[in-house]
Formats: sequence, C-alpha cells, structure tokens
Amino acid sequence: MEDEKLQGAVEAILFAMGGAVELKKIAAAIGKTPEETKKILEQYQTRCSREDRGICLIELEDSYQLCTKKEFYSCLTAILSQPKKAALTDVMMETLAIIAYRQPVTKAEIEKIRGVKSDHAVNKLIEYGLVQELGRLDAPGRPLLFGTTEEFLRDFGIDSRENLPEISPVLLEDFKEEAEAEAGVKVEV
Repeated sequence: MEDEKLQGAVEAILFAMGGAVELKKIAAAIGKTPEETKKILEQYQTRCSREDRGICLIELEDSYQLCTKKEFYSCLTAILSQPKKAALTDVMMETLAIIAYRQPVTKAEIEKIRGVKSDHAVNKLIEYGLVQELGRLDAPGRPLLFGTTEEFLRDFGIDSRENLPEISPVLLEDFKEEAEAEAGVKVEV
C-alpha cells in the first residue's frame, strides 16, 4: 500500500476506535513495523496540521488518538449544549423501573409484570444506553437477561444499584389495590 492509503487506513482505525490506540496495534493492523508505522503517523500528523481540517493527531505515551482542533471547540460546545436524548415515555419509564428493581430480568418477566409486549421499550432503553444485555438465563430457550447500565446510574444520580430508592410500603399497598381492582384478582406480594 502507498503512504496515502496507509494514512487513510490509520485514520479509519483511529476514528473507529475513538480513543488512543497503541503504536504496535496500529502497526499490526496495517502490516508494517512499528518504526514504519510511526513514520506514516508523523506524515499523517503533518498533513492534518497543514490542511484546514477539524481534527489533529496526538501522541499519548506510544499511543495515538484523533482529536478535535482547539479552534473548533466553540462549534463543539454549541452542538453539545443542545439536548441529545429524547425524553423517556411513560412506557419506557415503567419498563426501566421493572428492569432496575428486578434485574437481571428476562423480557418475558417484564411482559408478565406489564401485561403487554415490551420489545420496543426494551430496545429503545438499550439504544439510549440505559439498559444492557447481561447474558442468558440457564433455562429452556436461554432467554436474554437485562439490567441497567452505568449510564442509568449517572443519569438518575444513583451511585449503585443497591442504592435504588425504596418503594414506600404505603405506595406499594396503593399500587397493589389499584392492580387488584384493575385485574379483578387478588395480588400476592
């Protein structure tokens, strides 16, 4: 591969990885020695600094990372100050609460509690980074298990899953009575 193609390959690797990547890993990926790769990285770095581009290449202890040039920070802060997540619907909040308090939980368990399909809500919560797959239940069909993420904890200001707010016994009794009246059956908690 010629140098420009190799620089493109390096750019693709660094862009896709997002964070810093060790020189030896980049070298292995492009099939060059670390010394040859360092020269390619230096050429790419020079190219980025000369051209009117929004990114630069920085070196961090024998690792490399793509970063935004300082002169474009005001553009970034303007975009970052805009809301980035859609508000959670009641259905998503209900599903998230079930997952948070019952985790690890299967979709079937969520649907049993809610009484309706929950595919869309679970998928949206995964997309928003609030819920993740934790593995599979050791049962027939091996259903997926779901739980909350660190992003959930950050967004809701909780330091640990063990510190989820407790449901008031009075509220729990109210919910139980409401569910019994709605379903026309007696609920055991």
